[in-house]
Amino acid sequence: MLKAGEKAPDFTLKDKDGNSVTLSSFLGRKVIVYFYPRDNTPGCTREACAFAGAYDGFRERNVEVIGISRDSEKSHSNFAAKHHLPFILVSDPELEAIKAFDVWQEKKLYGKVSMGVVRSTFVIDEKGIIEKVYEKVKPDTNAAEILDYLDGK
Repeated sequence: MLKAGEKAPDFTLKDKDGNSVTLSSFLGRKVIVYFYPRDNTPGCTREACAFAGAYDGFRERNVEVIGISRDSEKSHSNFAAKHHLPFILVSDPELEAIKAFDVWQEKKLYGKVSMGVVRSTFVIDEKGIIEKVYEKVKPDTNAAEILDYLDGK
C-alpha cells in the first residue's frame, strides 16, 4: 500500500454517469480517495452513507471525495441513487487505480484466501502528494476521523 509522502498515482476512470474523472484535475485542492470492496454490501453501504453524512463538512473545507470500487457505472448509479450519495463514485473494473494505490491484496474470510480490495482511504494534498493513509478502516467512523484530521484534531 502506498504511504504518506508518495505521489498519488494519476488515473482517469468513469463515474456513475459515464463521465471521465481524472485525479490530477483536482490539483490545487485536497481530495479524499477511498477504496471499498463492493456497492450495496453492509460495510460499504455504511461507509458510503457516513461519507454522505459528512459531505457538507468536506465541501466547507474545499475537499472533494472520490469513492472507488470494481463495480460498474450502472451499479454505482443505482448505489448513489438508493443512498443519496452526493460525492463522486468511479468504476475501476480493470483495477487501474486499485492496483496503482496497491489496495488489491490477499484477504482471508472464514479461512478462505482470495484477492480483493482492502478498504482504505487516502488524503491527497493540493500538490497531488499522499498526506495521510488510513488502512483497514472502520466503515462507520472513517469519514469523521478524516474531518477531525483536517481540523488538526
